[in-house]
Amino acid sequence: MNGDRPTWAGAGAIDAAVRGSHFSGVVTVDVAGARVFEAVAGDANRAYGVANTVGTSFAVASGSKAFTALAVMRLAEAGLVELDAPVRDWLGDELPLIADGVTLRHLLGHRSGIGDYLDESEDLAASDYVLDVPVHTLTTAEAFLPVLAGRPQLAEPDTGFAYSNSGFVVLALVIERATGEAFHDAVQRLVFDPAGLRDTAYLRLDELPSHAAVGYLFDHGDRANTLHLPVRGNGDGGAFTTAAELHRFWTALFEGRIVSAAAVEEMTTPRSEVPEEGLRYGLGFWLHPSGDAVLIEGADAGVSFRSTHDPATRTTVSVLGNTSDGAWPVIGAAAEALDAAAGRSAPVQDDTAIGA
Repeated sequence: MNGDRPTWAGAGAIDAAVRGSHFSGVVTVDVAGARVFEAVAGDANRAYGVANTVGTSFAVASGSKAFTALAVMRLAEAGLVELDAPVRDWLGDELPLIADGVTLRHLLGHRSGIGDYLDESEDLAASDYVLDVPVHTLTTAEAFLPVLAGRPQLAEPDTGFAYSNSGFVVLALVIERATGEAFHDAVQRLVFDPAGLRDTAYLRLDELPSHAAVGYLFDHGDRANTLHLPVRGNGDGGAFTTAAELHRFWTALFEGRIVSAAAVEEMTTPRSEVPEEGLRYGLGFWLHPSGDAVLIEGADAGVSFRSTHDPATRTTVSVLGNTSDGAWPVIGAAAEALDAAAGRSAPVQDDTAIGA
């Protein structure tokens, strides 16, 4: 746990949530260049008794969508893609059920109306096998084409918010075709390198390095998520990172080292109200319902995660968990603590999974 007396006002509430739950993971609070709180619990590898540490690398599931969005924005700023051009320009005859009017901007804002390969309206259990192709084949964006195919358009483009994992895999396809690189290599060059992220990567679940946490389906037991997710995540999720890297990422973003300040403002301008999540959405980022805080969040089999950054105070609160549900009580306490520190109302926390 934190050890000495907390130096951040909300530390006590977060510490109590960690102690009072089945949390396995890391919680940190960074203000500007200082770490003011950290707590660690649980194991990175239960079978071998390897404890989590503050430097452990965790999967962040849909938190990775921000990286995909930033790669697209980098390409847009370079004139290699046009946000308001039809995505059909990049797809050609592939995925014919995607409406011709769908643009990259629609996909970035979850306003495309396309069918999703992971229907989150269903009551999915952590132990469900949700993919209908062998997970070991899913190593590139192109490899997802059989998964994306056959999903009919559900709504006209830009008529409402509908969270879509498929939309961000389509964006990964565009990134591959616009750059001529594999998606993971393009994100490394366009996002991770300029942000100075040295410990953030899309790791294969079947060959995790020693510093990475195994994702566990349940609060107890050794059942891992290896067969439940793509073997290597893509445009909609799958990156691994550390608590320190997340604060480094937010700092780089708001200092304009990944995309321009104008692009950051565009991506963090609210485009959709999402009352069921108690949040708003921009382009690739969740947004506080009333304040300026920006969030990335993910939930999946063996993953529960949120990182929130308040640019006004340069405060980052990150909760990285390696179980399906264990982090949500801590995420709720952390959100309340951050909002109390900023003198605003906390977002309503919905424990429903956000996506892959």
